[in-house]
Amino acid sequence: MNKRSSKPVDEPDSPNSVGWVTPGRIRLATPEKPFTLEVGESLSDVVVEYETYGELSPARDNAILICHALSGDAHAAGWDVSATRRTASGRFRPMKDGYTPPRGYRTKKPGWWDSMIGPGKPIDTSRFFVICSNVLGSCYGTTGPASLNPETGRPYGLTFPVVVEDWVRLQALLLDALGIGDLYAVIGGSLGGQQALEWALAYPERVRKAIILAAAPRLSTQGVAFNAVARYSIMNDPNFRDGHYYSDANPDHGLAAARMLAHITYLSEEGLDAKFGRRLQDESKENPDFGFEIEFAVESYLNHQGKVFVERFDANSYLYILRAMDYYDAAARWGGGDLVEAVRRITAETLVASFSSDWLYTPDGCQELVHAICRTAKPVTYIDILSQYGHDAFLVETERVGSLLRGTLKARG
Repeated sequence: MNKRSSKPVDEPDSPNSVGWVTPGRIRLATPEKPFTLEVGESLSDVVVEYETYGELSPARDNAILICHALSGDAHAAGWDVSATRRTASGRFRPMKDGYTPPRGYRTKKPGWWDSMIGPGKPIDTSRFFVICSNVLGSCYGTTGPASLNPETGRPYGLTFPVVVEDWVRLQALLLDALGIGDLYAVIGGSLGGQQALEWALAYPERVRKAIILAAAPRLSTQGVAFNAVARYSIMNDPNFRDGHYYSDANPDHGLAAARMLAHITYLSEEGLDAKFGRRLQDESKENPDFGFEIEFAVESYLNHQGKVFVERFDANSYLYILRAMDYYDAAARWGGGDLVEAVRRITAETLVASFSSDWLYTPDGCQELVHAICRTAKPVTYIDILSQYGHDAFLVETERVGSLLRGTLKARG
């Protein structure tokens, strides 16, 4: 198996970095023009946070939309200028204008896909105008359950309407507001990959290339089961209080447990064994303590992931995004349950990439989509990348994924 890909971090003044970036915020729904969700409910105030990199061409034909995964955000590349003047708030509390920065949100780190986006990088901002927005229901600047309900003046909590695939329709409204009609490409991994697929299905006339990484037409039954356990952990935390916890202690233990469980699904057995084995956390000890505190290195890793996650994410948002992940089914949405009929809508040049050890969105699930597209005689490219890093490979395998993106985006046809 390959070693983990590594890439030095580009500092803000690097010629390969998009440099310092300032997030944009735009109101896309008002009482006069509400945003109606698929479940039938409406939001009279929707604010979206987004970032852009590069320059839009005079013909407006070089735009690429990046769709983030479950706990991602709009900060996909560069260095957030607001990180120099904002510190962790200490508690996840709602703020005015629908904006709720979680603890530790603004950090002095480059964007989550900085290795892919920038001048000369696979998604080359000297050629392309790149947009990434935060999804509806999240907690990173776009309206979500922690935002203030204008009708009550209190956080929505669980009164926020359930989101299905309203994300893509909201992204389309954002592009309209930015004066962008067609997309040269839409790119996403994991839950972002499902959004990329939905773009190709919902707006075939607006998408020229769809790049879908580590994503399938629907989440497997096993994936739905893992999400059910995650929700149970959060909603049974004593501090959850039916989602109305913003003025008091947060359900940190439940959210941490949910995130620990998720991290197991993001990795692979081979990867876990290679990284941790059965090594004790305290390697100076010859024997374990034979108790219930952290003994193994893998336990320490998961415990750390849970602790840092509660400092940057909202428990209610996690519930909503997991549920949207469960509900998405491309065949049911567009083909009456028949995936081949659904993908007949696609006109984009499509790339699907799976990763050999991914057991959240498995190669078989990705191949189901590819086979369906092939049956419609539409252009599609498929690659299964050999990797030990499980579902996280789409973020970890920077060299391989970068090469794939560069080649797919190279032709401007």
